[in-house]
Amino acid sequence: MERFTTPIPRPSLVLRSRTPFFLSRPPRVYPVARPQNFSFHLKERRRSRISMSLSGSSPAAIGTSHDVGVKGSSSSVVGEKDLLIVGPGVLGRMVAEKWRQENPGCQIFGQTMTTDHHDELVEVGIVPSLAGTKAAHQFPYVIFCAPASQTADYPGDVRLAASNWSGEGSFLFTSSTAAYECSDNGLCNEDSPVVPIGASPRMDVLLKAENAALDAGGCVLRLAGLYKVDRGAHVYWLEKGSVDARPDHILNLIHYEDAASLSIAIMQNKFWGRIFVGCDNHPLSRQEIMDFVNQSGKFNKKFQGFTGTDGPLGKRMNNSRTRAEIGWEPKYASFLDFLRQID
Repeated sequence: MERFTTPIPRPSLVLRSRTPFFLSRPPRVYPVARPQNFSFHLKERRRSRISMSLSGSSPAAIGTSHDVGVKGSSSSVVGEKDLLIVGPGVLGRMVAEKWRQENPGCQIFGQTMTTDHHDELVEVGIVPSLAGTKAAHQFPYVIFCAPASQTADYPGDVRLAASNWSGEGSFLFTSSTAAYECSDNGLCNEDSPVVPIGASPRMDVLLKAENAALDAGGCVLRLAGLYKVDRGAHVYWLEKGSVDARPDHILNLIHYEDAASLSIAIMQNKFWGRIFVGCDNHPLSRQEIMDFVNQSGKFNKKFQGFTGTDGPLGKRMNNSRTRAEIGWEPKYASFLDFLRQID
């Protein structure tokens, strides 16, 4: 997902009218070329190894919530549509909600760094457990939504998550369009070059985590800036009132709901070793975003303006190839379209 230059808190923003919103987190480029038949050979090798490892194993509960002192349990049998979410935060919970709607009767498991939100997960039908250990069983579908900020070994966490994948459905790592090397408001797509290894410690971590997912046969979804009615860059800027940043910096956006639906569409297609991009194809400058917010009349505050005159520019992401391959379109065609749909 596209990262913003300043942290975005979760303020108590008041809307002028009652606005329904849902439980609700943004895709990257692989720097090393692979032979054309890489995915096929990796897939066959992985399936062979998995089938041998599971042939002699006995059924046991996978990461059941009672392992960490939370009420709840799971079946000892792994279903063909069962899902493991590593990092069931805003995006992960929305994925869980939509996945259950499309796969009634499935089990959904969530791995977290702490037990702080396990009660909440149980309430929404997610069986929680602590991350950092290999599950007793492997899952047909695994999605990694955890942020890099909560761990000292992000690529290692992705490798561990991939070891909990059976190889029969899909493994998806949600990354960020920040991986693309562009800072002049230029055009970018799935095949654009990424930040070179060694140029940025933060991007090194991200790209190595992507590589870990791809090496395991999984896919990468580089997401643009995530938002919903009470979360995102517009909320942070609205609370600040005035921001020392250049107004012409271009941002790319995708609503949490659309990021969740795209993630599910990728997993359902069972791709191997692929990189996709998630954005709404309507890049906007910071100024345009906040002009739309002010003009919408949907919020109880007015943004005063951006005061910066220097700093890097952004990029204009386009994910037409992803849409064509997946057969996916967003619910919210643009940020403006989202504002118009707020009740």
